Amino acid sequence: MKYYILSGEASGDLHGSNLVKQIRSLDQDAEIRAWGGDLMEAAGAKIVKHYKDLAFMGFVEVIQNIRTIHRNFKLCKEDLLHFKPHALILIDYPGFNLRIAEWAKKNGFRIFYYISPQLWAWKPGRVKIIRSCVEQLFTILPFENEFYKKYQVFPEYVGHPLLESTGSFKPDKMIAEELKGKKVLALLPGSRKQEITRILPVLLRALDAFPEHTPVIAAAPAQPLSLYEGIANDQGKAGIRIFHHHTYSILSLASLAWVSSGTATLETALFRVPQVVCYAGNPLSYHIAKRLIRVKYISLVNLILDYPLLPELIQHDLTPDKLIDATQKLDPALIAKEYGKLHDLLQPANASARVAASIINKLQFKA
Repeated sequence: MKYYILSGEASGDLHGSNLVKQIRSLDQDAEIRAWGGDLMEAAGAKIVKHYKDLAFMGFVEVIQNIRTIHRNFKLCKEDLLHFKPHALILIDYPGFNLRIAEWAKKNGFRIFYYISPQLWAWKPGRVKIIRSCVEQLFTILPFENEFYKKYQVFPEYVGHPLLESTGSFKPDKMIAEELKGKKVLALLPGSRKQEITRILPVLLRALDAFPEHTPVIAAAPAQPLSLYEGIANDQGKAGIRIFHHHTYSILSLASLAWVSSGTATLETALFRVPQVVCYAGNPLSYHIAKRLIRVKYISLVNLILDYPLLPELIQHDLTPDKLIDATQKLDPALIAKEYGKLHDLLQPANASARVAASIINKLQFKA
């Protein structure tokens, strides 16, 4: 059978790659086209569009790139009509995917949504698109099903896919040898250029307060090393260690982390690393989002646990002094205990296999 997967971010590429592997293990004749990245390509999908050309975050950034976004919609629709997949699988990325879902439904495609969009955070009215267009929604956070059921949408909870990504991970041998015996402070300043340029300088300016730690920057796969090197040079931190494509290796060896909000906060927690959550974006986009978003926390860890275990430094609160203070106040024993609870809440640990089996069974049942 033929499958078309749409993802638009680094996390979607990761989850999509595991899904591709599981689909191919169950369907030996699977043809898979995708919007994703290097991981999905390595897993066996034909990449139509790389996510590095899709990741526009914030209201201002979307407006600035509106022509590119419209071209991407046109390309996606034309490619779907040409490929004629048996299943269109959407992974998060709601601004794009929900619009495609409406069009795809009208054109007779069967639609599945994995990594459900965070409509519980903002724009809950878009649930009607899920209800009318999506054949099966798969949720990965323990509180999501109750939200959707209020709108007469009945998802299948599959557990969080990061459990399978982090559970058996072993660090790169060369990196492990280089960092052996060191107290590693992992710096994860985000995956988008606009995040990195605002967050990383603050992190670098706070480093001198922690001379006992070895700082290491986890560079996002879609960003060039020169971006990080230029910021480090500007902040007087030339020579700081930067690793590309090795975020998990760094986290598996770290004793402390400063992390941009998003999937990375949950990844850091699953590696049991104490962390401070950071975020700074375009000021106008931030103020618009603040009026619309309905959640108490920006960290997935705090959202799932439903209390502020991790300090969150957002926008004007993200300063070197506040970052230093928040780091010094971390309680590693408490964090370790609560991370254990978090791990249990995210079970089961075979999300990709469950999603692949469910989709293929539904396709065969209605073939």
